[in-house]
Amino acid sequence: MFNEVKKSMQWGEETLTLETGKVARQADGSVIATLGETSVMANVTFAKKPKPGQDFFPLTVHYQEKYYAAGKIPGGFFKREARPTEKETLTARLIDRPIRPLFVSGFKHEVLVMCTVLSHDLVNDPDMVAMIAASAALTISGAPFMGPIGACRVGFEDGEYILNPTVDDMQDLRLNPEQRLDLVVAGTKDAVMMVESEAYELSEAEMLGAVKFAHEQFQPVIDLIIDLAESAAKEPFDFQAPDYSDLSAAVKAAGETQMRAAFAISDKQERTSAVSAARTAIVEALTEEQAGDANLGSAMKGLEASILRGDVVKTGTRIDGRKTDEIRDIVCQTGLLPRTHGSALFTRGETQGLVVTTLGTGDDEQFIDALHGNFKSNFLLHYNFPPYSVGEAGRVGPPGRREIGHGKLAWRALQAVLPASTDFPYTVRLVSEITESNGSSSMASVCGGSLSMMDAGVPLKSAVAGVAMGLILEDSGDYAILSDILGDEDHLGDMDFKVAGTENGITSLQMDIKIAGITPEIMEKALDQAKAGRMHILGEMAKSITGAQEFSEHAPRIETMQVPTDKIREVIGSGGKVIREIVEVSGAKVDINDDGIIKIASPNGDSIKKAYDMIWSIVAEPEEGAIYTGTVVKIVDFGAFVNFFGKRDGLVHVSQIENRRLNHPSDVLKEGQEVKVKLLGFDDRGKVRLSMKVVDQETGEEVKKEEAEGE
Repeated sequence: MFNEVKKSMQWGEETLTLETGKVARQADGSVIATLGETSVMANVTFAKKPKPGQDFFPLTVHYQEKYYAAGKIPGGFFKREARPTEKETLTARLIDRPIRPLFVSGFKHEVLVMCTVLSHDLVNDPDMVAMIAASAALTISGAPFMGPIGACRVGFEDGEYILNPTVDDMQDLRLNPEQRLDLVVAGTKDAVMMVESEAYELSEAEMLGAVKFAHEQFQPVIDLIIDLAESAAKEPFDFQAPDYSDLSAAVKAAGETQMRAAFAISDKQERTSAVSAARTAIVEALTEEQAGDANLGSAMKGLEASILRGDVVKTGTRIDGRKTDEIRDIVCQTGLLPRTHGSALFTRGETQGLVVTTLGTGDDEQFIDALHGNFKSNFLLHYNFPPYSVGEAGRVGPPGRREIGHGKLAWRALQAVLPASTDFPYTVRLVSEITESNGSSSMASVCGGSLSMMDAGVPLKSAVAGVAMGLILEDSGDYAILSDILGDEDHLGDMDFKVAGTENGITSLQMDIKIAGITPEIMEKALDQAKAGRMHILGEMAKSITGAQEFSEHAPRIETMQVPTDKIREVIGSGGKVIREIVEVSGAKVDINDDGIIKIASPNGDSIKKAYDMIWSIVAEPEEGAIYTGTVVKIVDFGAFVNFFGKRDGLVHVSQIENRRLNHPSDVLKEGQEVKVKLLGFDDRGKVRLSMKVVDQETGEEVKKEEAEGE
């Protein structure tokens, strides 16, 4: 009934297994990949005919984490997996980016890749397993896919690269100073196709070494997929790339001159209008049959690419007149918005981001319900890309995959320089509103986010800047690396290479290749050129921030204190009675964790002090020999009980009230009276012993022994 094929190998410290032929047999390609005890099923289907008139490649990738994979039931009211989580969206993008360029040029049939996490051992991250499963399923599906690709994750600890570090090793790297890198690399046998990373100020050489290490380490995975395909691959789909050379020649003849003139305009909006007019003129000059050809869009793009790409490689001058390594003009401004905690406007050429910082308390941390467990995040970055930023009237809806991906890239770049939560106990939320866009708005979010947090008084370790690099690689082997790319250069180029970091090193690197990979030589040159661009941008940013920035008067103040863990119950009280009373009396927010770290937050400093004092009186122990101000709470025949330390009472024996014999304590004391007492110590039963007579009741100072005896 089943025609099962299974291939296995030892990969690092785990066994990697690929199997097909038993599950999802109606899919064009179905593979279950297992690493350790983490299993992901990838299913591939593709339409056997393109939709009429479609001029783009409709590839869709879905990645789904099923909670049953980790033996969990989804949280919340609806006990069913709903919309994709951020992790699912980002992983779907990770899979899409390296496989998309490897389909045969001209293939425009609909392709669906679905990856489902079936089992998670909480050690091996399923995202890498999903990439491998998807690659294998595509390779055996018969689709015109020029793979396979391999993929792996790389860590960096004590100067050594680590293959496929565990989930725990990669969890919240900011709190793990030993682990300095979370790098994902995917590629073919010959070249790297995609890079995504979170780093902690690695040098360019260290980052390039990590990419090379990854490429070497996933070569056996590619060999394993090929081995599987030799036993289980379907017959290749009969697809011949359409030959539209005659149409391309007609398009070139009809509009090359006008299109070249359009691309010579440096202003984006004027250039866009001129390019649109050139396209219209070309269509009008073609025959009715040529104008209705489904390949017209591809022919137009080919003409545009040949003009833009060829001129840059030949002359070294770009469409806006810049040299290949030149950064556009930069203007930085901070403190724009009066009521926000921090704000910055970062403008680079025709790309602009308004980034706003909000500081919150522990109550504002984001709860994340993940397969490997629930955890909190105190740093949030949300990126918005409205249609008006590119001069369009488009639909506005919830954030899409692109917005989530760009926001996460900026998050990775900035979180490496955040202060430790023990030093800065705030929840930080950044919102990047892209108000103009012509290339690399994610890097504008990095620069603006860094400025905005500094404006809010967040003590960053260093400022962070980012720059997007491009590549034009001709068939002859000639190439040009472009710094700070424009939107057209991104659209018509061969590489989108984003590098962010501080003066000391790289904090984030993302690379996407639209061709069959690049060489280490090109990557090394791109990294060096990106470093020069980053340093220039950091210099421009430094001009807008001078000296330490003060907290906004509207931001909450937070003070932390550490209490012994055995005192936590006393601070909280039965049913939370004590902590509620502290909050009500002081007016401050109080948050306490299992380690005894208490955060007290309020815009009012007096509220914080009142809450601090109330908590301190509960957890602190009175110091023997110290003098306290107390209140008489009860008078008895043998003395008076005085409340002197929080809720702690002690006895002042009748003999310790004054340096004379009293008939009864009530002769000199009454309930509610404020008195000064010295803590003499504790009796055999642990009861507190206090004395009034050794303290001057007016000054609160201790009476010297000689003075007391003289009286």
